[in-house]
Order: sequence, then structure tokens, then C-alpha cells
Amino acid sequence: MEKIIESIFYASRWLLAPIYIGLSLALILLGLKFFEEVIHFFPLIFSSSESELVLIVLSLIDLALVGGLLVMVMFSGYENFISQIDLQEGKEKLSWLGKLDSGSLKQKVAASIVAISSIHLLQKFMDADKITNDKLMWYVIIHLTFVLSAIGMALVDKMNEKHLN
Repeated sequence: MEKIIESIFYASRWLLAPIYIGLSLALILLGLKFFEEVIHFFPLIFSSSESELVLIVLSLIDLALVGGLLVMVMFSGYENFISQIDLQEGKEKLSWLGKLDSGSLKQKVAASIVAISSIHLLQKFMDADKITNDKLMWYVIIHLTFVLSAIGMALVDKMNEKHLN
């Protein structure tokens, strides 16, 4: 009976596969949104101010960071929890593939969230004249919460690493 239950538990990891397929669809949607932004802004490029151009570029960088985060979570999550990705010999392989465990993935996700939050905060600061001080203060507090959370997770992982060794 125990072996049957363990086999069912082990096989249930494949229930995550549709979630990772869904993330790849989200990556397609993100790409469409990226090019929608580019196409939307392209005719306005010569009539826009420098700060408006910087804000658009920052939003494109933001989309690219989220896309990279999606790829990282999809591939490393699949490899960590479902199955190793077997590529044919001679095929291009990402250098980090197979090297991100759940702890390092968590740190990279936290760092990506901090980077994305930084871009959002920079966008808010560039539009600071249109935002009340209270709202701006809350943006900073939320960003600092992300930063402190990322630092805290890194410290806990480092403590666990020392404890295990």
C-alpha cells in the first residue's frame, strides 16, 4: 500500500506541467504587449519629451525583466519538480539550466522582483510632480519591503547553508 501511495505522490508532480505550459502562454502574451507598446509609441517618438521616452523605455525593460523571470521559473521549476530537460547533443543549452535549485531560484525571483520594483519606483519618481507625497511615500515603503524581504530570504538561505554543512 505504501509503495502505491508513494508512486501516486511521485507521479502527481506532472500536475505542474500544465502550469508551466500556462506560463509559456503568458510569455507569448507578454511579448505581444511589448510590441504593442513599441508600435503604439513609435509614431509619437519625435513629439515626445525625453522623460516620456525614458518612461516608455523603462516600461519595456520592465516587460523584458518579467519575461526573463517567467523563463527562469518555467525552466528551473520544470527541472526541479518534474523532469530533467534532455536536449539533443549539439543543441544550444542555457548555461544555467540544471544548475538552479529551488533556493537559488527563490533568490533570483526575489532579485528580479526588486529590480522590477526599482523600475516602477523610478517611473514614479520621474512623474513625481503628478503624484501626491503620500502615494510616493507608500511606493518607497513597498519597494523597501521587497528589498528587505529579498535580503531576509538570502540571509535565511545562507544560515541554512551553514547549518547543513
